[in-house]
Amino acid sequence: MLILFSYFIGRKDDNSNESFFKANKQAPWYLVAFGMIGASLSGVTFISVPGKVEGSQFVYFQLVLGYIVGYLVIGTVLLPLYYKLNLTSIYSYLGDRFGRYSYKTGAWFFILSRTVGSNLRLLLVADVLQTLVFQPLGIPYWITVSVTILLIWVYTFKSGIKTIIWTDTLQTFFMLLSVGICIVIVSQDLGLNINTISGFIADSDFSKTFFFEDASLPSYFWKQFISGAFIAIVMTGLDQDMMQKNLTCRSLKDAQKNMFWFTVVLTFVNFMFLVLGLLFTEYALKHNIDAHQDKLFPVLANEHLGIFVAFSFILGLIAAAYSSADSALTSLTTSFSIDILEIEKKYDITKQVAIRKRIHLGFVFVSILVILFFKYAFNDSSIIDKVLKFAGFTYGPLLGLYSFGLFTKWQIKDKFTPIVAILSVITSIILNLKSEAWFGFAFGFEILIVNGLLTFIGLVLIRRK
Repeated sequence: MLILFSYFIGRKDDNSNESFFKANKQAPWYLVAFGMIGASLSGVTFISVPGKVEGSQFVYFQLVLGYIVGYLVIGTVLLPLYYKLNLTSIYSYLGDRFGRYSYKTGAWFFILSRTVGSNLRLLLVADVLQTLVFQPLGIPYWITVSVTILLIWVYTFKSGIKTIIWTDTLQTFFMLLSVGICIVIVSQDLGLNINTISGFIADSDFSKTFFFEDASLPSYFWKQFISGAFIAIVMTGLDQDMMQKNLTCRSLKDAQKNMFWFTVVLTFVNFMFLVLGLLFTEYALKHNIDAHQDKLFPVLANEHLGIFVAFSFILGLIAAAYSSADSALTSLTTSFSIDILEIEKKYDITKQVAIRKRIHLGFVFVSILVILFFKYAFNDSSIIDKVLKFAGFTYGPLLGLYSFGLFTKWQIKDKFTPIVAILSVITSIILNLKSEAWFGFAFGFEILIVNGLLTFIGLVLIRRK
């Protein structure tokens, strides 16, 4: 279906970079808004959010409420800036504001984070698909991974982001359909209907949402809420992957409408994932099923709820994984082409297209190698989880750089920016590992804010007098 979509969308395309990078700035805002839901919720989220309800109730929704504030900042501060500067890559702003070293630092941190983070998320999903589908068919893991990523290249190589705007819409629809089917079927088993389900959720021990009791715990409301706001700003507003979709809208007004409705729908969808987790947990307790955390959804869907739910689970999981991975591949191609190789400044149009195609295919092979490396070199889910978490630290320097650029008028000694950024990341990782032993305080998502603050302080120290 995705390849068929891409054929009809791109059949009249001229292979131009304008289409691949910006969709000719003709994307309907409502399609962008709906498709971004799938891109925001990776296959890991699809499995993990329902699985966490048993252990942490609806704590995650505090983070989601913080997202709303973050998206408000993106719509009112960052989007006007990006449209005013008519950017293809959002990291071009850092070059205009500070200089070449800051520009390259921002781009490389994004490329590093996305290359590791996106592929590890795809690895975790590929493991589930391999166990449930391909291993029983006798297909080796390396073939599963290679074909998965090559298929993404097949439907994105010609029109890039223009295709993804449409395919993400299809993928988001199937992902939400899968969640809806699971909610309906589990609710029926629990004897619930549309009139009784809300009361059941409210009365459940697993639906507690707000935690104000102990400020030292990671679940404390204000920690989660403020962290959610900053996570949204950096992982959407300062992320080429997510912002590239916004920049395909016809105008700033359309992009802001997209961000508003995206926020509303994403909040509702995240709540539905939590509801699904609550219903799954109650179902598992009722039937004495020993499945917890990330194993809860796959075990129930494939062993206890029938073939229809199993099929919809696989379909939803693939849709969630692809909608995240395809846009990552395109945004990495965009950033490497525009920011690192600067093809728009150095080559004519024909040469630009040829180079972009090679880079796009190159990232396909990089993705395959990254996944296989972590699978066979570190076949340990706890290590992979830690690497995935550490990939998120690379957004801290972006937060510090953009904050410094937007809220001060100071100039900096540009050549020292990479050193400041690297030291901030290293310091944040050490703090995250040792803070509980040193201070009796465990960092949660708010370590991202600390990382950004350290970068900001570092930039103050290297400012020009």
